[in-house]
Amino acid sequence: MKIHNKLFLILFSFTFSVIAGLVVLIQWSIGQGVIDFVNAKEVKALEPLVVQLAKQYEQTPSWERVVGSGENFRKRVESQLESSQFLPRPQEGPGPRGRVMRRPPPDHMRFGEDRHPPPENIAHYALLDENKQRVVGKYLSDLKYITTPIIVNDKIVGYLAVSKRDSLVDGYELDFLQQQTNYLWFIALAAVLLTLLVTFLLSRHLVSPVKQIANGMHRLTQGNYETKLTLERKDELGQLSEDFNTLAFTLAKDEQVRKRWLANISHELRTPMSILLGELEAMLLGIREPNAKNISSANDEALHLKRLIDDLHMLNSAELGGMHYTMQPTDMALLLNTIEQKYQVVLEQHCIKLYLLNSAKHITVQADKTRLLQLLDNILMNAVHYAQCTTISLTASNISIKGQTYLELIIEDNGVGVEQSHLSHLFEYLYRVDSSRNRQEGGSGLGLSICQHIVKGHKGEIAAEKASLGGLAIIIRLPTI
Repeated sequence: MKIHNKLFLILFSFTFSVIAGLVVLIQWSIGQGVIDFVNAKEVKALEPLVVQLAKQYEQTPSWERVVGSGENFRKRVESQLESSQFLPRPQEGPGPRGRVMRRPPPDHMRFGEDRHPPPENIAHYALLDENKQRVVGKYLSDLKYITTPIIVNDKIVGYLAVSKRDSLVDGYELDFLQQQTNYLWFIALAAVLLTLLVTFLLSRHLVSPVKQIANGMHRLTQGNYETKLTLERKDELGQLSEDFNTLAFTLAKDEQVRKRWLANISHELRTPMSILLGELEAMLLGIREPNAKNISSANDEALHLKRLIDDLHMLNSAELGGMHYTMQPTDMALLLNTIEQKYQVVLEQHCIKLYLLNSAKHITVQADKTRLLQLLDNILMNAVHYAQCTTISLTASNISIKGQTYLELIIEDNGVGVEQSHLSHLFEYLYRVDSSRNRQEGGSGLGLSICQHIVKGHKGEIAAEKASLGGLAIIIRLPTI
């Protein structure tokens, strides 16, 4: 079953159950209220009789003398109810006040002891003494009575008891109750129809964006990463659609990177391999002599191919978490001095001056010394081979970001630099600003990608910016101990 149908059935079933329960409860409440009203009305009609009994008892303090026999008590009750709707009448049809609430005829009304209880719609009357013991009338233990106290000189001398009615058989009240019941069921039917409409619209409103998201996900699984949802909502589904669009954009970008990666890596591997095979084939055919110079050229291409394969292996290990780090406290001042001495000869050969500006004295970081040397080596060699610079500046300083102290290394040159549009892509795999020159120089295009993995492995940050010297600046931040 579709989610739209499930949601519709759940909402409608719940609402219908609530409406049906409320209708039954309200119907019972109205019926009980009308019955209580009729009972109270009958007691009210007998209040003059209570006053008469109190006056007579005050003159003759004996209930036997006041009421006499049961027949006399019955006639006094009938006389009091004669002008009301509660008087028992043997005939049917309208009485003095319209339709009557039917009672059994007088000859069915007995105040002695009966073997069988009367029907529940028959009212019974009794006179009780001050201890609520029957004096005259019918006072049955299985019925509930409304008792009205008879007071003489602020003292209760007896009670007039009227049995409670449990149902209605005739009268205005019954007509009112039936009319209210009809209205109530009409309202319930209208509420059910309205519930059908509202439930259908609500379920469609809730499920429609879910269907759009589901269809969008299906298109994503088919490789259509250009899919985009346009849900103008401010709830969780709206947030989900935004996340979906972000996911689709990320997948499309990753797909482009993957295609570029495959194209670049195949091109990078094919170039040195083609050169190497061409030189070997030329020597085999005798076009070129197998002398030291030609063999050395072929060897350079083989080394280039080996470096590319090694970089790919290292980068793949970093992606899979296989690049291991031996972390230990490392004095960065000593490490930078080592770097300065190590590259002094290489830099002099290329007529490049290195300026080390270390304002961060006694700075210790938790790091793998070998990986840090590899990191700085890649960056410095990129500057030597590709920047066409004469000056390299390496600045070390302390900075604080959100309460955390970092060692900031800024490596910049005065070379040709990189256009602003290329800066954010320098750490991507095989990304080259000038591929022809880099290939000639023997670079793999993976050095900065490896640098980024090394820095992240040390929980640091790396970025590329325009240098104050005019060339390229690589900024590295490592957390200190």
